Amino acid sequence: MGKGDKKTRRGKIIMGSYGKRRPGRKKELGKSQTVPKDSK
Repeated sequence: MGKGDKKTRRGKIIMGSYGKRRPGRKKELGKSQTVPKDSK
């Protein structure tokens, strides 16, 4: 269980994959952050 293990977070970072342990970026988060900046 380490860099070569696909099921661990560290292994997913090394392999460049995403999943339950290492979720990918959500586009919704970026949109919600820009809304408060526009309201200033």
